[in-house]
Amino acid sequence: MLRRLAVASFALTVAACAGQQKPDAAAAGKAVPTEEKVRITNQPPFDLVSCFPRELKMPEQNSQGVVLGALLSARPQVQECLVDPKNRGPEAATKVEVKTTVTDQGATHVLSGQNLTPEGTACIQKVLDTQVQPAALAKGAAPVEATLPFEHTASGLNSVKFGINEGSDFTGSVRLAQPSWCDCYANFKDKVPPALTAKVKLVKAQQTPAQVTFEPSGSTEGDQLAACLQPKLAALPAKLSSDELNFSYRFVHFNSNATSEASATLPSELRFLQLDLVRTQRAADQAIADGARTPAAQAFAEVVDRYQKTKNYKLFDELESKCNALVAADTRVTESIQGRQETEQAALAIAQEMKVKDAEGWTEAEAATQKNLDETVKELAEAQKIATQDKGACPKKTYKK
Repeated sequence: MLRRLAVASFALTVAACAGQQKPDAAAAGKAVPTEEKVRITNQPPFDLVSCFPRELKMPEQNSQGVVLGALLSARPQVQECLVDPKNRGPEAATKVEVKTTVTDQGATHVLSGQNLTPEGTACIQKVLDTQVQPAALAKGAAPVEATLPFEHTASGLNSVKFGINEGSDFTGSVRLAQPSWCDCYANFKDKVPPALTAKVKLVKAQQTPAQVTFEPSGSTEGDQLAACLQPKLAALPAKLSSDELNFSYRFVHFNSNATSEASATLPSELRFLQLDLVRTQRAADQAIADGARTPAAQAFAEVVDRYQKTKNYKLFDELESKCNALVAADTRVTESIQGRQETEQAALAIAQEMKVKDAEGWTEAEAATQKNLDETVKELAEAQKIATQDKGACPKKTYKK
């Protein structure tokens, strides 16, 4: 049901390089400030979908595709669970497999995997139990089952690791606190906040930061967000054994709920990654739409079969109703593919823009995105063809004089 998406990935150092030593200053024999002697990590982006979960429009009738789409839509929240080191084991890679079964009693989710702690299992289970709830089946209907794997490889761009140094331990606590600061993001439920940079000063004698200031964001909304985050950041516990440590924390935000156009204020590299999150949601939409079409097509085929066997004209209204439901399902399929196409077009434009600046780094991304777009265009043409055929098959009343 779900095609495998060819997604180009990059080791983009969006925030993890804060505090690295500058070679030219060291080579010149100049005194290097404290913040440039210590590499401060633990600054992965934060997806606002963890604050404002997506409300899926689930069809009344279920199928495997519907369940797969609902599971896929929850991927950002599952990944958020694995940002926290207490939810992962000692290995770099964590693999999770979710098997969902839907009956007339509702949906149940069974997790299995590798490198997952009990806390991690509980976190993902809570996500599934609250976010993946397809409609219960009719009484006596055969269960619907779907299985989807999730994989997470820990890195400085998607997870927190404690014990690197005291500055990184503090930034790790900042990142893990962000899901509890959702009130600050209330104005961004369907938008992408700007990236923000906070200057942090830790001193040995204080158990909280001695100073937290934000650089101007360039927008009123960004400055308001910074004003809300500042006291929360300043209240976090801090521990320092040296006299003083100064460093920057860069808040990079994404939002899986946002549209393809909602990230215009982000740098191109971050917009590309934001669109990758949108791509996942559009793929989930298509899976749900495809899955909803399956029972609609089966229902229409069943009444057509009865009519062909009986030639009972009294079945006309049912034929018309079932066919109209199928046409409506076809419309949802084509609209979902159009959404994917718009996302791929936006991503391709960014890849082409970045390739001009960095051909070696972006050639592969451009090729993969172009392939995605080409496949989406073909899928849309095929879906539109099927929709036209289905609409043409709908019975029409004729009146004879």
